[in-house]
Parts: sequence; structure tokens; C-alpha cells
Amino acid sequence: MSVAMAPKDWRIGLVGYGEVGRILAEDLRAGGVARVAACDIKLGTDKEPPLREHAQRFGVALTASHAELASGADLVLSAVTASQTIAVAEATAPAIRKDTWFLDFNSASPGAKKRAAALIDGNGGRFVEAAVMTSIPPYRIRVPLLLGGAHAQAIKPLLDGLGFAAKVASGQLGVVSATKMCRSVMIKGLEAMVIESFTAARAYGVQDAVLASLEETFPGVDWEKQGTYFFERAIKHGRRRAEEMVEAAATVRDIGLEPWSAAGTAKRQAFIADLVDSGAFGDPKAPREDWRLDADRLLAAIARKN
Repeated sequence: MSVAMAPKDWRIGLVGYGEVGRILAEDLRAGGVARVAACDIKLGTDKEPPLREHAQRFGVALTASHAELASGADLVLSAVTASQTIAVAEATAPAIRKDTWFLDFNSASPGAKKRAAALIDGNGGRFVEAAVMTSIPPYRIRVPLLLGGAHAQAIKPLLDGLGFAAKVASGQLGVVSATKMCRSVMIKGLEAMVIESFTAARAYGVQDAVLASLEETFPGVDWEKQGTYFFERAIKHGRRRAEEMVEAAATVRDIGLEPWSAAGTAKRQAFIADLVDSGAFGDPKAPREDWRLDADRLLAAIARKN
């Protein structure tokens, strides 16, 4: 890669062509990046057709392997589920070219990021960890992004040139991912607690009293709206959230503290994801109308199991 090459002239490879990868592809192409490629483990399965249709529509080349993607890229963006963080680094590192940027978007623990970085940097690449600090769809490529690691400062202006809204948080690898993981203990944990509390309250017929008490204790929170939103997020993204919370639990465990809350949240999110796969919530992509409807669906699914 030429040092003088403008970012929009880069060959950009996306590992992971799910919701995040497709949003980034669309915005990079719209921003003038001519050469965007993508690779996804769903290629070659029955889930390939919509990915291929999207790629054709936005002028994105699909590659058959991670190695093929890495060998032709100036910047690799890894946006996969948390459990695949190290696997992606292992698959791309042997083929990565000298000085190629590797931007890791994945919600993984500091330990996982450090292991991935050792693979990429050890093969001549430049690993940068990135933490997405809120939901991507409303912001798209401009989502607030924290950067960390030895190469974070150098890549920041280059990412700005591609349309990202990046901020260097630390030159020390692991700080950014720790920030993300500790936040997730709270945010995904709140989701799990609300689903558990509201569903139980619904079963006992005390939901109105519980909501009234919550609104008195936290007057700035619309618990009706928040409940529906938390159910929606878990139903739409439970599997991804469960994997993220496994990593959050590892982050807590690595300091010697038993992650009872984070580990429990991971189980609750996985539980919801399993019910989604069984069809208990209908179309998971459909807007959720009222948390009570989803709580009733959850209770019905429990009753069927028992």
C-alpha cells in the first residue's frame, strides 16, 4: 500500500456481511470508495442469496475466503459476532500484506483483542481496536467509534477521510474494548433484567403496580417505551448480544471478579435467541408494538415447554 494513497483509493475488505457490514459497504460506496469487497461465512449456505443480491446492487465484490479478501485489501474491517474475533484474525493474518490496516469492530474482551492483534501485527499488519458505543443503524458510518492501540492515532485521520466519526481513546490496546465491555454489562444487563422483571410481573398480574413504582423511583424514564425497546433489541439481536456478554463476562473474570451478572445476562440473551429461532416471537425483524405482547409470547413458550 502506498503511503500517499488517499483512503478513498484503498481496496477495503469487509469480514462479515451482516447488518453492520452491509451498512458500511453502502456508505463507503456512496462516499466514493470504488473498491469494496466482502466475505461472510454465510456464503455457500442457503442464506447466501440476499447477501449476493445486496453486493450486486451496491457494487461489492464477494470473495470465497478470508485469505483472498485480506490478500487484496489495504484496509480490513472485521465486523463479526464476538465469538469469531480470533478466528477471523487467524484466517486473515497469514495472507495480510505488510502495513495493511486491520480495524476490529467486534464486541470482544481485551484479552481476545490482544490475541487477535498479536496475529495481525505478527504477520506485518497494523491492528487497531474499535468500539462502537451505541446502535449503528441510526448513525450508520458516522456512529461514535473509539479507537485504541499503537496504530490508533495514525489511522484516525484516514478513517475521517472515509466518513467515519472516530476518536482515539488510548494508545494502549485493551482500553477501548474494556470500555465497551463494561458498558455492555450495564446496557445488556438492563435488557435482561427488564425482560425478566416485566415478564414475571405480567404472569402475576402486577405489571401496572411494578411500572408505577419504577416510574416513581426513576421519574425520567418512560418504562413502557423502554420495556418495548428492550424486548425488541433482545429479539432482534439476542444471539449477537449473548456472544458479546460471554466476552463481557470474560472481561470481568480476568480481573478476578466472578461475573454473575454478565454471565446471567449472556444466558438470558441466548434463551431469547433460542425462542426466536423456534418462532415464538413471530418475525423478529418486525417492529414490536407493546412489551406485553412479547411477554405473553414468552410465557406461552414457557408453558409449551412445561
